[in-house]
Amino acid sequence: MARNRRSQTSQQPKYQQIIDYIRGRISTGEWPIGSKIPSQRVLAEQFGVNRSTVITALEELMADGLIEGKMGMGTVVVNNTWTLLATTPPPDWNEYVKSGLHKPSLTAVRKINQDEFDPDLIQLSKGELSPDIFPLDTMKFVMEKVTGQLGRFGYEEPRGYYPLRQALSEYLRRKGIEASPSSILIVSGALQALQLISVGLLHRGSTVLLEQPSYLYSLHVFQSAGMQLTGLQMDPYGLKPDDIVKRRRQENSSILYTIPCFHNPTGILMSESRRAELMRVCEAERLPVIEDDIYRELWIEAPPPPPLKARDKHGHVLYVGSLSKTLTPGLRIGWVVGPEPVIERLSDLKMQTDYGASSLSSRVAAEWLASGLYEEHMGEVREQLKIRRAAVIAALQKHLHDLATWEVPQGGFLIWLKINDKLSMMELFGKALRHGILLNPGNIYGQEPEGYLRISYGYASLEDLETGIERLGEIIRSLRSV
Repeated sequence: MARNRRSQTSQQPKYQQIIDYIRGRISTGEWPIGSKIPSQRVLAEQFGVNRSTVITALEELMADGLIEGKMGMGTVVVNNTWTLLATTPPPDWNEYVKSGLHKPSLTAVRKINQDEFDPDLIQLSKGELSPDIFPLDTMKFVMEKVTGQLGRFGYEEPRGYYPLRQALSEYLRRKGIEASPSSILIVSGALQALQLISVGLLHRGSTVLLEQPSYLYSLHVFQSAGMQLTGLQMDPYGLKPDDIVKRRRQENSSILYTIPCFHNPTGILMSESRRAELMRVCEAERLPVIEDDIYRELWIEAPPPPPLKARDKHGHVLYVGSLSKTLTPGLRIGWVVGPEPVIERLSDLKMQTDYGASSLSSRVAAEWLASGLYEEHMGEVREQLKIRRAAVIAALQKHLHDLATWEVPQGGFLIWLKINDKLSMMELFGKALRHGILLNPGNIYGQEPEGYLRISYGYASLEDLETGIERLGEIIRSLRSV
């Protein structure tokens, strides 16, 4: 019977299939009143038809009073079968969506997050290692070993799986950080660490100091908790500490957020002398620090200087790490290191949020770290990054030598590209997307004025890196001539 229904559906005209699809999404409540329906282009691609067929379907739905075209908004749902029949309409979920406490991502960021899963695009934006670098065979071995030893498991204790915290304590000691398992909290990635800190430790209305540009400008983690972001100047050696004193006394600054290793988006590595100066200033100003060190292990020629946390003798620094950029984001495993009262507070909040990190992922991560396999893997990653960095620099020199400037990063997989001409980065972003390239415009990182792009060489294939940079050069030249 089910086969007959599917056969009947496939025999319907395409425009009727589109009508039934949209009616179905509206009638089940998946697309409530106020929802924006997919664009004509997206629907045409989804159903394999031209736009005229889509327009025919939409016109019939408009005639039925279910959808309506609105200036500046596209086509939105204005009714459903329930509101057409009932005297009491359902709730307007669109109003609830707009009034939620957590601010939505920037439009460009939402677009990037969506398109990073499009296999047809050359991914010059993706802040992730290529599947080619993923150690699949070793991961299978580790998971088989872990599951072979598995007994009953459930929720973990508030700070996280104890053997993982033990393994992290040993791992961090080799980086110069003395941290007992009781001063480590397991989190579901570094972003959750920032969310917990924002709601658990900071007062509404206070100011978070950070590098400008910075990854945090593309998010609303702190702003949604009522904080303000204030940018600090950078130079080739990292964050300039002199700016902290001025900002600290002008504003109600509560904390400093910094990425000292292979900074996102600029790729800058903070020098050892700059780290010492920064810690001196922060201690004198009694300014606590969030050190986001998720890129540390991605060095290429030489290890970076010791973490800020390694210099911390008075509990000034909350240290954040993760396996997402080095092993896989799929494990969703990160950590926070700090004074025990702070870790206790954050662990309580984590239990209120999700009742703990994944038990299975925690066991897998513990095996990677305790067995030494993680450090072996990082040696292979660095070799691959060296090859990829050489490829992208060669492509930039070949295709963009007269169009942009850049610095060669000492690690990580990000290049901060300065376009020589005054062009709209959002226009460049849009045109690149139409030509099959996804990249990150610099203005999502709070960079003013315009003129920057963040290029990732960690994910795309070597062939795609060459093709993507070549096309980017052609697009920039076409915009210059307008």
